[in-house]
Amino acid sequence: MVSTRGKFLFSVLFSLFILAANLCAQSGVARPQLTTPTPTPTPPEQTERIATEEIKLNISAFDTNGIFVGDVRPEDLVVSENGRLHQPTSVRKTPANVLLLLDVGGEIAYAKRRKTTAAAAQGLVSALHPNDSVAVMQYADKVEVLSGWTNDKAKILQALNDKKLGYGKRSVFNSALDAAVAFFRQTSSENRHLILITDGVDSLDNTEAKRAATRNLLSSDINVHVLSYTQLQQRAITIPKTLSGGGTRPRTELPPGAEPPVRGTTPTFPVATINLDREMIRKREAQLEELKNSERFLTTIAQDTNGEIFLPETDEEMIAKTTQLAKNIDSQYVVTYIPKNPLDEARDGEVRLIEVTSKRANLDVQGRRKLVVVNDRD
Repeated sequence: MVSTRGKFLFSVLFSLFILAANLCAQSGVARPQLTTPTPTPTPPEQTERIATEEIKLNISAFDTNGIFVGDVRPEDLVVSENGRLHQPTSVRKTPANVLLLLDVGGEIAYAKRRKTTAAAAQGLVSALHPNDSVAVMQYADKVEVLSGWTNDKAKILQALNDKKLGYGKRSVFNSALDAAVAFFRQTSSENRHLILITDGVDSLDNTEAKRAATRNLLSSDINVHVLSYTQLQQRAITIPKTLSGGGTRPRTELPPGAEPPVRGTTPTFPVATINLDREMIRKREAQLEELKNSERFLTTIAQDTNGEIFLPETDEEMIAKTTQLAKNIDSQYVVTYIPKNPLDEARDGEVRLIEVTSKRANLDVQGRRKLVVVNDRD
């Protein structure tokens, strides 16, 4: 039997146990939890970024008989940049992207005809490979796009109807060059060809504008080909060799039975042709000089961009040359190489002369361009 004293001690101990449990709960003491330690993040691997840049240019490839060679490889070629040799990184055969830029201005318009321009453009488009992409622009007082990029030749030929071409009194040639380069840069295409059907005359004759347009063109990978009106125009301009000339009045026949006059008694008078329009003569002489300068400029940009220039002397010759031009365009490769002197380290305006030659027997390669580095770093 439990005594009264024992019951009392049990009650006291039980109460102390309950009190201790409450104190532990209120103090926030909890049972220890097993946790997984959070790993320390590993710093990202430090990698060095190496900038790579490629220069593109076109080449034509023929055998010794003038037949297109369809299996050119990088090891067949060597690239010379300012005399320093490079190995091509790639040689690609891709469809051409051809932009026709038509001069329909009337600054000098003795022999420049829309009908001839349209016929030449149509002949070129018809002779190009079906997979080539073509666009058309025209310029006179302003520059206009007649057709965007397409390989639908029927659509292009429809846009090239001579009755749909414009006409203006002026010729904004320099602005048209800039617009053509900007038009190409809207796409990532390569194998780019700009066809100029023009006399190259600009109404404003702004030397700085022409220099800027040339720099812009030479900083691209566009190949420029010219069907030039300069010879046709020069041949159509006539200038009198002298301001005056003359002779004697032709003898009048005497009526039947009349006595001939005594020699020396009938006066004769000089018949003179005098051209009083000296301003017209000066204008035509200035136009001839302008056409000669334009021809030199067009020849230079064709040569510097791996293109070619045709100087026909008749309308029929201009139209006939388009077949040869189309063949040359469709026989080209795009060659790329990485310059040993990086472009992003070059000074602005630096000029690089690039030429591709063949290391393969019986392979004739034509590829040359002048590259102007545009690097506007401040």
